[in-house]
Amino acid sequence: MATLEDNLRKVPPQNLEAESSVLGGILLDNDAINQVLELLSPGDFYRESHRKIFRAMTEITDRNEPVDLITLSEFLKSKNELEAVGGTAYLASLADFVPTAANISYYARIVREKGILRSLISTATEIATRGYEEQGNVDEFLDIAEKVIFDISEKKIKAAFVAVGDMITDTLKTIDKLYQRKEMVTGVSTGFEDLDKLTAGLQPADLIIVAGRPGMGKTAFALNIAANAAYSGVGAAVFSLEMAKEQLVLRMLCSEARVNSSKVRSGYLGERDFPQLAKAAGRLHEAPIYIDDTPAISVLELRAKARRLVRDRSKKVGLIVVDYLQLMRGMGNASNREQEISEISRSLKALAKELNIPVMALSQLNRKVEDRTGRKPQMSDLRESGAIEQDADLIMFIYREELYDKNN
Repeated sequence: MATLEDNLRKVPPQNLEAESSVLGGILLDNDAINQVLELLSPGDFYRESHRKIFRAMTEITDRNEPVDLITLSEFLKSKNELEAVGGTAYLASLADFVPTAANISYYARIVREKGILRSLISTATEIATRGYEEQGNVDEFLDIAEKVIFDISEKKIKAAFVAVGDMITDTLKTIDKLYQRKEMVTGVSTGFEDLDKLTAGLQPADLIIVAGRPGMGKTAFALNIAANAAYSGVGAAVFSLEMAKEQLVLRMLCSEARVNSSKVRSGYLGERDFPQLAKAAGRLHEAPIYIDDTPAISVLELRAKARRLVRDRSKKVGLIVVDYLQLMRGMGNASNREQEISEISRSLKALAKELNIPVMALSQLNRKVEDRTGRKPQMSDLRESGAIEQDADLIMFIYREELYDKNN
């Protein structure tokens, strides 16, 4: 196996022909630069001269000026970079490198792929170097390593504009299917009939917030929805930051068996409880439910894990549950907790949109609700951030009067 030193002596991934084809294509057709800018930045080019030329092309375009041999030469000359890139003769050779700009997007993707590979190599080398130094906290080191890898993977995700006209036909087909099926639930069924009537199910790309004071039953409610989704064939990923996975499975088992969990914990079970627990265990064993109980998980780690799970088609994951939002860590950039929660809620919404599945996040309410007459929660009670209200597509409050009125 090659050592780190051996790998460092290798020529990094690059394709100079593709780079030349991109630059030459822009000289042939200035409009082509708009396709390229959606995919590339100067740093994606391996050859330094190509980086300078591409940067010059983008700056000339920003001035609404044409990019040709004359304007490009003059611009580079004004920056004292013309000779460094090979002079006017080299620029002319780029224009002659490709006969047409028709395939410029294809060449740009090659350049981008090579650039990403070089970034990975550079990042891996930096991570290895820091590891050898053995300085600082290991958890912080892992978080930094995860973040830089995540930043590279984010670079790969680029959305493009789609004309409404191109989508109309598919949209009409969707409407026709809904008309033919006439189903009340078009998203992921919660298993609660009245809730499904109100929401038509949990919709793809939606961020759903389930909020309530401690003891209201947020976790039990979310686990029921996850189990109901799994029983209908939709895999559910549960990120449990509050409870250990063993506690969570015990609660799910007791809920499915209709057996009081306190009886199970104390060992005082009736004869009829065992068959019910065995039947429930069999059903849960086949259900596609996946639990991660990493404490204080960062939003970066959660997103990375969710991506991997959803991309594994055999898991059929179509719902993510986070219990609960305030126990998560942000990316470390926020100056206060409110900004950090805002960052987390935005990231969860972005994850729902990226994976095109519903993400349900449980949230605590602040204590002020206890001081109010009636104690029924409202939007302003969402703890630590008004941004949750802005990011969420659906907010549900759990309220049980009997917790306050023992005679009810």
